[in-house]
Amino acid sequence: MNVWSVTSLGIGSMVGAGIFALLGQVALCAGHDTYLAFLVGGIVAGFSGYSYAKLAARYPEAGGIVDYFEQAFGTTVISGTLSLIYLLTLVVTVAMVAKAFGAYGARLFLNTGAGPWINVLASTVVVLLAILNLANSNLVGKAELVMVFLKLLILAVLMIAGLSMPGVQHLTEHIHPSFFNLVSSAGLTFFAYAGFGMMANAAASVAKPQITIPRAIYLAIGTVGLLYVGLAMIVLRSISPAELVKNADTAVATAAQPILGRAGFVAVSVAALLATTSAINATLFSTIKISGVMGDSGQLPRLFIRPIWRLATQGVVLCVGAMLLLIDAFELNAIANIASAMFLFTYLAVHVAHWRVSQLTGGSKAVIGIGFLLMAAVLTVFLWTVSRTQPWSLAIVVIVIAASAMVSTLILRSRIGTLKALVTR
Repeated sequence: MNVWSVTSLGIGSMVGAGIFALLGQVALCAGHDTYLAFLVGGIVAGFSGYSYAKLAARYPEAGGIVDYFEQAFGTTVISGTLSLIYLLTLVVTVAMVAKAFGAYGARLFLNTGAGPWINVLASTVVVLLAILNLANSNLVGKAELVMVFLKLLILAVLMIAGLSMPGVQHLTEHIHPSFFNLVSSAGLTFFAYAGFGMMANAAASVAKPQITIPRAIYLAIGTVGLLYVGLAMIVLRSISPAELVKNADTAVATAAQPILGRAGFVAVSVAALLATTSAINATLFSTIKISGVMGDSGQLPRLFIRPIWRLATQGVVLCVGAMLLLIDAFELNAIANIASAMFLFTYLAVHVAHWRVSQLTGGSKAVIGIGFLLMAAVLTVFLWTVSRTQPWSLAIVVIVIAASAMVSTLILRSRIGTLKALVTR
């Protein structure tokens, strides 16, 4: 893989539900300042990308974040817990992105924004892409390049057309949030950038990871940040607050209709389907890689490396099953809150991990510290807001973290017990 294929993998991971579904959700909270929320989220992601770039260059293994936790904290309950939380975060992410795919698909093909068809379409795309990843991993990179190019082309046309049509104006009608709400909204936008972390999993497939991975990470975050800010401004100029409330899950396609007509709505809906498909594809790729690494290292039970068919293991089947369960059980906004909180938590831990090994990576502790403080502030405000608006989502996040710690403790004790038994023999 070269810098362009790694960058396309990152953009494919980021430009999915983050912008096509979450832009509407963010706009409901941030209103007029939605573009600022995405800008703040991009800045936080940039500092996080710095730590990822340094760690990936120093430890170019396929496990990515799992290896960073292992290097920083050793084979401990801490590293095992954080790795398991990240794996579960990817599972939640696939469910959330698939839900967005279902929303756009149902609106485009069935002209409905609700009902069981959203879940049917979402579940179908997860199963099909899981089979693709497990059958032939070489197809993953080729598919990403095509899908990334097409969706960026369509979004670029929408942005150019939107900026050239000053007659469509609703921007001033949207709310002006408080600073607190703006920061909280930035926590939700971070989900739209979090896919860059999956680029680190490609480090083992790159000839010169010390050069390629950092360039690809910075290029992907910068490109996506410009795209998000521009689209946020176009969407809020094009649709009224009432339309936003009604079509929050498909806001980008709804905004295309007054600018480009029915053809624009169809084109952007197709782009949304491509975007969410490529995001699911890239996230499944990382899920398969990480679950295999954790199974090999003993951080997960052996069933996670027990083969069934080609690259498929019992553990991968369990992960896909969990994705399908989440799709059927939760609404898109709820899954988004859970995924955003878990991403912020694990990426905050990456800053701590980088700090501990910064002498080996050559990273600046000042930059790491600033990144940590920014992300900690956004996470704190975001969790406070979720606790007031959707407390049960926060409860699920707490349960996931506690359960991950418990499982990691039990697995580590089992490994220690096995080693002691071997020694005594």
